[in-house]
Amino acid sequence: MEKVWFITGSSRGLGLDLTKAVLANGDKVAATARNPKQLDSLVAQYPNQLYAIQLDVTNYAQVRTAVADAVNHFGRIDVLVNNAGFGITGAAEAFTDEQVRSQLETNLYAPIEITRAVLPYMRKQRSGRILQISSIGGRGVMRV
Repeated sequence: MEKVWFITGSSRGLGLDLTKAVLANGDKVAATARNPKQLDSLVAQYPNQLYAIQLDVTNYAQVRTAVADAVNHFGRIDVLVNNAGFGITGAAEAFTDEQVRSQLETNLYAPIEITRAVLPYMRKQRSGRILQISSIGGRGVMRV
């Protein structure tokens, strides 16, 4: 049976590669991106399998709407992939408060909120998988 995937950050990098692999496998994808127009060529190639949704993962009202839209379109979500994120590099003391907050909002709080939005649907269908994508940079050792 085909699965329905909800993938954040689908327009580039690992998210785009994962989206392409899932589609090639015959599954369906609710592919989210800040600019879903970047997914137009994939939508044209997989019109019945791919549903592109605009999503800024830090906008929680938009998160709830995107999840509900995906369920309304495909009927369910079987796999959630929290992939959207970014990293900043440099001396920690040089980061502005805004940079730190933005990174935490995108990489920590947004995946929590998206998971909270998807879980009621997965509980109702009594199945589902959640994949959290992170960077190896999060496991690095800080050297002074």
